Amino acid sequence: MKIIVGISGASGAALGIKFLHALPSEHKKHLIISEHAQIVLEKEENTVLHQNNEIWASVASGSYGADAMIITPCSMNTLAKIACGIADNLITRAASVMIKEQRKLILIPREIPFSPIALENMLKLSRLGVIIAPPALAYYGEQTTLEEMENFMMGKWMDLMGIENTLYKRWDDK
Repeated sequence: MKIIVGISGASGAALGIKFLHALPSEHKKHLIISEHAQIVLEKEENTVLHQNNEIWASVASGSYGADAMIITPCSMNTLAKIACGIADNLITRAASVMIKEQRKLILIPREIPFSPIALENMLKLSRLGVIIAPPALAYYGEQTTLEEMENFMMGKWMDLMGIENTLYKRWDDK
């Protein structure tokens, strides 16, 4: 499976990096990081990363054949651009291609509360087949640490992509 992980400039960009590392190694992974995410990561993680201006990259083409794309976190700016068809950087271009090719696109909007404009954009994208999956916790899994909570969310996102994982305790009949 070919998977694109986009990280836009919302706080919590480190979760996108954790998700990338949690993906099984047999999958081909592409990482796209916006300039604002780079700034957030540098401040939160002291990490220097590449920029989001490589619009010519393979993942900007439908013929590349990416199977899925997740943007975690997805800023409201990035979400709005995708909803309006603005493809002015590699993240938004790759997302546009995923919609055009009717491939799996998952957005992880992190900024709360959601404004009515953001909710309208999410509804519009949802009607186009985009999956909107904010980082929401479950209370049945008995998570007690931040890492367990993050693993639950990342496991649910992998479930949406059809990737088997054991990152969280699943509901059972017992």
